[in-house]
Amino acid sequence: MDLTKLATEKRNPDTVTIDELTTLEVIQKIHEADLGVASCITPVLKEISFVVEKVVTAFENEGRLIYIGAGTSGRLGVLDASECPPTYGTDPKLVVGVIAGGEYALQHAIEGAEDDAELGESDLKALNLTEKDVVVAIAASGRTPYCLGAMKYAKTKEAFTAALVCSSDSPMEKLADIGIPVITGPEVVTGSTRMKAGTAQKLVLNMISTASMVRWGKVYSNLMVDVQPTNEKLVQRAKNIIVEASGATEEEAEMALQDQGGNTKAAIFQLVTGVAPHEAKLQLDQHKGKLKEAIRNFTQK
Repeated sequence: MDLTKLATEKRNPDTVTIDELTTLEVIQKIHEADLGVASCITPVLKEISFVVEKVVTAFENEGRLIYIGAGTSGRLGVLDASECPPTYGTDPKLVVGVIAGGEYALQHAIEGAEDDAELGESDLKALNLTEKDVVVAIAASGRTPYCLGAMKYAKTKEAFTAALVCSSDSPMEKLADIGIPVITGPEVVTGSTRMKAGTAQKLVLNMISTASMVRWGKVYSNLMVDVQPTNEKLVQRAKNIIVEASGATEEEAEMALQDQGGNTKAAIFQLVTGVAPHEAKLQLDQHKGKLKEAIRNFTQK
């Protein structure tokens, strides 16, 4: 593998004397480099949107969103997946993060795991991948064997594949049904793709999961109405959301939340429409949990 041709592995001319700078100057260099990351995503917004539409279709047909990667890229996928259940009340099996080397690799480097194409294949096999699923492979270089092995297997199962990479014309991009090349260029510290490349990947993963949840009806206005009130902070957040969405008092919100066993969305429906507690859940179920649609149809009867 000729790493010298990868943009992520080239030396950054702006930081060749970084080891001679003061602490503040080092920080300024890092900050200056980071300022340009978001603009690198602008050229691929349509590609991200296309992936989101595929993910929503998957969700509506009992499919899953599966992130897969090695090292930093794998960790970012696992992180994004792990945030979906508490934020949107989803089944942990709906958005899945897979990292080369398994859970141990979240905190430790696993020698050779990213170079094992067969491991990528076997990890997806273990998930019983089907054509209903969407696989997003993540790698700054765009040529990680682990990811390529996983993508090739996904192709045999007719699952939709996307490649989130930070290099141009990479093998992963060419293999995928759609590529998301975010070209962040040379890092402050040469080859340290946990920096600009990792930041860009995190931003794109935020977009994919958040937009998918919005389009799937997990957000009402801009409120996370499927939040799971599993601790004191989240209970208060749920009450605040109910107040914002319904115009009720905090006391009314608390009572409705208790009526609904912690179901924020059902509590809002109950307060907005005035129906009995049991009726709110029934109405939401009839509209597949889409709160705005359920309220609109109920009030128009």
